[in-house]
Amino acid sequence: MSTLSSSSTYSDAVDAYLDNASYEEDASVTKAKAFVTACRFLIRFPARTQVGGRGAGHEMEFDLKTLREEITAAQDWIAVNDEPAAGRTTFGDFSDFRY
Repeated sequence: MSTLSSSSTYSDAVDAYLDNASYEEDASVTKAKAFVTACRFLIRFPARTQVGGRGAGHEMEFDLKTLREEITAAQDWIAVNDEPAAGRTTFGDFSDFRY
């Protein structure tokens, strides 16, 4: 189950994005799936947002095109590395076939 929900804030989505960006280095399909979810959440928030209070905060901006590319890259990685997906390929062998 996802750690992000309808009550998640922008900061929650950024944290999930940063925490799971290492999915490839960690060889973690679970992290890759969480990364995709975080990217999808970030796409739904305004592209530019203020984080923190006045004076002490800072502004963050995510490029929507880059986020979509990140989703595609993660989904491609998942397709190759997810065990159930990898186990679906079956090759036929007709070497002992007789007619």
